[in-house]
Amino acid sequence: MRNYIAVVEQCPETGLYVGYVPGFAGAHTQAETLDELPHNLREVIEMLLEDGEPSLEAQFIGTQMVTVE
Repeated sequence: MRNYIAVVEQCPETGLYVGYVPGFAGAHTQAETLDELPHNLREVIEMLLEDGEPSLEAQFIGTQMVTVE
């Protein structure tokens, strides 16, 4: 069993939720609900893993708040 961190955003134009795994090329998808998004991400990741374990291009570290005045 492997765990991947996904970033989730909401498109302001379509209202769709977009999820992607940082550094994992091709590991992205969208869904109408937050409940549907993990299922879609799991399917995409499983499909990509059929080609073997990926060499991640980056490692997710976290987020930071930046204040601009």
